Amino acid sequence: MHKTLRKLIFASERGFTLIEMMIVLFIISILLLIAVPNMTKSNTVVMGKSTEATVKLVQSQVAAYQMDNNGALPESLEDLQPAYVNSIKTSDGKTLSYDKDTGEVSAP
Repeated sequence: MHKTLRKLIFASERGFTLIEMMIVLFIISILLLIAVPNMTKSNTVVMGKSTEATVKLVQSQVAAYQMDNNGALPESLEDLQPAYVNSIKTSDGKTLSYDKDTGEVSAP
């Protein structure tokens, strides 16, 4: 009795065939081929937005420096550290450019 029950249980458990596994792997690879380029494209968009936000932040801190110093602009962005900003670099490590005559901050 025990052996027949055991045979019934193992006979009803059917594994995947090689063809079924290959089809599943093929479908997964197609989904990855679709998803990966979209993720890299969104990464460049995020880096661009981060750079824009950093420029706006440093520009506002230039204005704060100007208000604190009776309208005088800083000579360089290094004058803003550490009192106004922690870093004057973009998220990808490039240093922001600064026009000391107009007080404009821009990304490289």
